[in-house]
Amino acid sequence: MQSLILWPRAGRRAANNQIRGPQSALTDFLASNNISAAQISADYERRQREARQQQEQEAAANGESIDQNDDEERIETAAQKKKRKRQQEKTLAKIKESKGYKRPKKDNDEGSDAENDDLAWDIYTKKKPLPGQLENCENCGKRFTVTAYSKTGPDGGLLCTKCSKEQEDQKKKDQKSKKEAVSRDKRRHVQSNLLDGIVQIGSRTLQELCIKEVANNIHDVEEFGDLPQSLLNRLSQILSRRRVITSRTLDLFLRPDLETIDVYDCGKLETDDYIKLFSVVPKVQTLNLRNAGQFKDGIVDYIIERDVPIRSLQLEAANLVTNGKWAEFFEKCGHRLEILKLSWLDYCMDDDTFMGLVRHCPNIKRLKIKKCFRLGDVALGAMTDLRQLEHLSLRFPTATTPGILLNLISFIGPGLRTLSLEGFSDADDDALSMIHSSCTHLSKLRFTENDSCTDVGFASLFTNWSNPALAFIDFSSNRSVDYAVPDGPEDPVGLASGGFEALMGHSGSRLERLDISSCRHITYESFSKVFDSKEQYPSLKDINISFLTKIDTSIVAGMFRSCPELIKVTAFGCFNVIEVAVPKGVALIGVPNAQDSIVQEGDLDSDVGQGLTM
Repeated sequence: MQSLILWPRAGRRAANNQIRGPQSALTDFLASNNISAAQISADYERRQREARQQQEQEAAANGESIDQNDDEERIETAAQKKKRKRQQEKTLAKIKESKGYKRPKKDNDEGSDAENDDLAWDIYTKKKPLPGQLENCENCGKRFTVTAYSKTGPDGGLLCTKCSKEQEDQKKKDQKSKKEAVSRDKRRHVQSNLLDGIVQIGSRTLQELCIKEVANNIHDVEEFGDLPQSLLNRLSQILSRRRVITSRTLDLFLRPDLETIDVYDCGKLETDDYIKLFSVVPKVQTLNLRNAGQFKDGIVDYIIERDVPIRSLQLEAANLVTNGKWAEFFEKCGHRLEILKLSWLDYCMDDDTFMGLVRHCPNIKRLKIKKCFRLGDVALGAMTDLRQLEHLSLRFPTATTPGILLNLISFIGPGLRTLSLEGFSDADDDALSMIHSSCTHLSKLRFTENDSCTDVGFASLFTNWSNPALAFIDFSSNRSVDYAVPDGPEDPVGLASGGFEALMGHSGSRLERLDISSCRHITYESFSKVFDSKEQYPSLKDINISFLTKIDTSIVAGMFRSCPELIKVTAFGCFNVIEVAVPKGVALIGVPNAQDSIVQEGDLDSDVGQGLTM
């Protein structure tokens, strides 16, 4: 009786101990509807066999053979078919560029496009070996076993393990070379920005990124739209620097409502482009054209005929405008001119033409004449009649008489706001004395490349000078040029210690830019006294101390402490400046072993005072 009770329990326990795997919802659905997956597979194979037999019968009747590869054909959706055809087109295009296609094509160069497509299709339809099969390597010809990881060669064949590794290594090497090239370009761009005094802290602004993107794709830009003048000017600077200002790109800068045109490199512009400029922008008042080699008499005639209201004109290298045409321009349009800047004129603009400028341009307030090779003492003396001058910048390539320069300063000095005299090597202390007595409203003074003035003359210029503190001073290359006595005579020539201390004592409170490069007679003690961290120069932002070999790391440290607003320090040839740490936001240019724009923590004075090394 007990056995009768135990047997059913044992049967149930055995049934419960059966191991069952997981079943998907699809399997349960098929089972519940009496649908057999095996039956579906059998029906599919049967239909394939019947279709195959029918094709063989039709091929036998037509005398054709059937490729065994047709077993791989399947029914496709419209999207799959479109994708397959697109992939086939890409593969065929790649095959036509391969060596395997070009070799057999040599014997059939005159074949039609259809025949060439058939050749490419034959190569494409060759079935690649499956994993486990043997194949010859495309590169070395070695026979190897194909795997699922076998790489494809440049001509579409398969590669052995060794050649696959070599191909991958070459790809990595090419990618590394490309990254290094990009890195070199980036470093070059950073150094170029440093030379311009630009220190990039953090990411660029959205405006800067947009300007750079437009400049990089300038040939795809159709118009600039209503960009403001400041952005147009910045784009012109970038594109001119890259020398891509052409007739097409010039059109982007032209709008009828503009009154200012700035093109910093006109080297690729023709005469018709200048005519187009004035026809599209008929009301231009401020015109700045650099390297304008094709600016000719015909363009000046167009300006005169159309009565273009130019008030500010800056031309560089416009040597194809004759003296007669300049004289006519000054006579017809000179009454409107307020600003005139001419440079690098080696053929035209002689003394007689300049006399016409003085007669017909009485309203000129700013005059810049640089490297005009046919001007001399006559033109320099005639400038005394320009009584409304406020800004004067001169650089004559030929020697002039010091007395004429003194007379000019005495006549126009009281009204000048800025004065720039470059290369007047014969001017002596009398010129500095005349500036001291006549110029009392200057904010900018440039007096460079002189070996006649003495340190006493520079000191006298700034001693008890009634002129307010200057914001811009450039006294570069004022030194003795007697290389037999490198330290200079006992009585210093050029800007030396006395003149430098007097300069900083007079203008240090408002000085923003200072250039004393190559003034090599300033002593180390003088630099230590001026930049001792006790004296503060709150406005000084830009200083050029290039080729002052006495300056060392401690002097530069003193500059950082004494000039809290400093942005740019140019120090080429200062070989005693070693491993100086540069505060945040400051560009130190010309010191190859300086650490680039190190962001220091804590107080600047304490950081810089600890040796300036990190």
